[in-house]
Amino acid sequence: MIKADLHVHTEYSPDCNTPLAIIIDHCREIGIDCLAVSDHNTIEGALKMQDIAPFLVIVAEEILTPRGEIMGMFLKENIPAGLSVAATISRIRAQGGLVAVPHPFDRFRQSALDSEITRGLAEQGEIDIIEVFNSRTPLYSSSARAERFAKKYGIPGSAGSDAHTIRAIGNAYVEMPEFNGREDFLNALAEGTVFGRRTNPLVHISSVLARLKSKL
Repeated sequence: MIKADLHVHTEYSPDCNTPLAIIIDHCREIGIDCLAVSDHNTIEGALKMQDIAPFLVIVAEEILTPRGEIMGMFLKENIPAGLSVAATISRIRAQGGLVAVPHPFDRFRQSALDSEITRGLAEQGEIDIIEVFNSRTPLYSSSARAERFAKKYGIPGSAGSDAHTIRAIGNAYVEMPEFNGREDFLNALAEGTVFGRRTNPLVHISSVLARLKSKL
């Protein structure tokens, strides 16, 4: 079994300052065996991490659409922000990626995908993965709703720290069988067990400061 934190940001996100090498060292210290590196609107950091990490790295991207964020996993090319939900999903599918919905039903997060859009996509079979636990989602009721949603539509549930700081990595993870590739990942995820704890809300201050630093 491996421990996979399936939502982590790096210095390649505008609201995170954490270098790749520091992330790798920390994961080895705390026993995280797999990361989905999912920076905002770029896979550059994920590709570099994949080259240097001694553990499995899933190339992912948290993509902002006009209706909220969608995560593409197992990507090969960047997908630009600002495309429609349908166009974003089409771009993910075109490169053999998986469509994931991060932090669903988080009423405090403006970037959460619209709930009605999420429901419609699930009914159309367009969602491969639902994030049922995100450490930066403040309300347990949001996570509980995501879990019920995943069960209702038979969608594998993932978990991620959504870490923007080094100490947040590993706050949520899935303990799951080892896997080899995209299809095997879905099967392994369906057999996994979610573990997680909330990240201190004050961590959002770090994200704001990182974003300001990036703009300057």
